[in-house]
Amino acid sequence: MTVFFIGAGPGDPDLITVKGARLVEQCPVVLYTGSLVPKEVVARAKADALVLSSEDMDLDEIIKVCKDAQVKGLDVARVQTGDLSIYSSLAETTRRLDAEGIDWKVIPGVSSFQASAAALGQELTLPEECQTIILSRASGRTPVPEKENLKSLASHEATMCLFLSASLIRKVARELKEVYPGSWPVAVVEKASHPEQRIIRGTLDTIVEQVEAAGIRATAMIIVSKVLDDKKFKDSRLYAPEFTHGFRKARLVETQDTEANNG
Repeated sequence: MTVFFIGAGPGDPDLITVKGARLVEQCPVVLYTGSLVPKEVVARAKADALVLSSEDMDLDEIIKVCKDAQVKGLDVARVQTGDLSIYSSLAETTRRLDAEGIDWKVIPGVSSFQASAAALGQELTLPEECQTIILSRASGRTPVPEKENLKSLASHEATMCLFLSASLIRKVARELKEVYPGSWPVAVVEKASHPEQRIIRGTLDTIVEQVEAAGIRATAMIIVSKVLDDKKFKDSRLYAPEFTHGFRKARLVETQDTEANNG
């Protein structure tokens, strides 16, 4: 018996991985985050599967579902949004499963920061301009370690993707303007990959008014980066004609050998 933690993706039910979808179809117990995971994802479950929403469950109740399934020898598909490596309850849940001697595995998913970048049609790293992405959140009801405060992170001028921070947009803009000019580019993507997805582009000077006027307070990714408004970056060396790397060089040698043998 195994509990499979499955990243269901950011919202579009087709963005679950093939492996994740297959497990939802096969597992006799499906436990999903009802408030966030699209119903189409769990609709893949077998007709006789036990499908439960964890929306109103606490951690004890979630563990009990897993323990009951273990007694019956039934695999569990624990379906959650995005990817389990970021802002999920994975660590606290698996710690409890380990204590109960219950086997578990993680199936990765598409994160909302990736879906937001796709919605923007935007690469979050650009050659010689930005090669680092910081995934974080503003400090609110859930505190952030002092060394990870926004001003400190902003000093790197890396692309910043802020989860769970839309309701704190005033705080975000205020703190970042202590490091960046007000013209620094910002994008907010609400419900990335959902049919009702909305995109707002602005600057640190304008984004607060834009977001508040749109009524966005949750389920939104804030991306702060100079790459959002940079069209003058240099091309990478990946496809430069004079640049070779192991794979391209190997293919070139293979081609030359084939031509020599056919000659």
